[in-house]
Amino acid sequence: MTAPRTALTVEDRPVPEPGPGEVLIRVVACGMCYSEVVHLNDRYPFGRFPTVPGHEVSGVVEAVGAGVDFPAVGTRVGAQWLYDSCGHCDLCVRGDQVLCPAKRATGITLDGGYAEYMIAKAGYVTPLPDGLDPVAAAPLMCAGITGFNGLRHGGARPGSKVAVLGTGGVGTMAVRFAVAMGARVAVVSRSRRAEDRAKRLGAELFIATEEQDPAEALRAWDGGADVVLHTAPANGPAEAAVGGIAPDGTLVILGVGEGPLHIPPFALVANRIRVMGMPSGSPHDMRDTLAFAAAHGIVPEITPITLDEAPAVLAAMADGTAPNTRHVITLS
Repeated sequence: MTAPRTALTVEDRPVPEPGPGEVLIRVVACGMCYSEVVHLNDRYPFGRFPTVPGHEVSGVVEAVGAGVDFPAVGTRVGAQWLYDSCGHCDLCVRGDQVLCPAKRATGITLDGGYAEYMIAKAGYVTPLPDGLDPVAAAPLMCAGITGFNGLRHGGARPGSKVAVLGTGGVGTMAVRFAVAMGARVAVVSRSRRAEDRAKRLGAELFIATEEQDPAEALRAWDGGADVVLHTAPANGPAEAAVGGIAPDGTLVILGVGEGPLHIPPFALVANRIRVMGMPSGSPHDMRDTLAFAAAHGIVPEITPITLDEAPAVLAAMADGTAPNTRHVITLS
């Protein structure tokens, strides 16, 4: 990615060598995430150009740098959005590295996984559980961990009502995780195009906002949703659904649109509603996500593509013409 709002280019580079504390990963697969579109549009204040994008990475440790005794060469690992952090602030020490002010992002501030080989920090990659397909599992490194963390930090539990706003990669993963957690699930989308898939994944209710008011429909769902998970890349769906949150419920913002989020304060006060955001996750969150996914047999439905096809797919994602599927670059 050479510059903002510029088509991806494919180029040959020498295989990098890992430095102290680093590992060289031979990339097996890398998911394509909407975050790459955000970076392409230069909306990350910490973003860097040029950069190799991609932060949904699965691969094999090919070599290790000085001082690295784990993971060993040959270990199957995943690399996530969080590239590294300072390691010594209070947030890092308590395991919240993703909140560190000095954190860096894979594929945004450091080169990522749209490549045959990439460098990663040894302490920030996660061994893949046995039996987890590394190609299908690649989107778990972002879409998966984001949805999983949003649910558990938002308070989803067996029997709770979870409304998922959006049917993209994060939304689809959130539906599957919520069902596996024992929650009741509603899916909110503009049209009914994704209704059959949502019901097949376990949603008991589907709300098409072009046909009905989402807040009204959620209130009719036994008094409203306990957790509303907003995964769309625009703020409107979250604003429209606030009135459908049950008392003591939580709105979790995962998808980020441009501009402010408008929520009437009285709606928050009257029903003791909480609003929170969830920025992916830390290394321990990645382990939990992968372990849960492996235990429940949850991997995304993907469309494999080659590295040479990535520029056209990213362009289609940017202009909104890409099909509603999770594209994964497969390299070996």
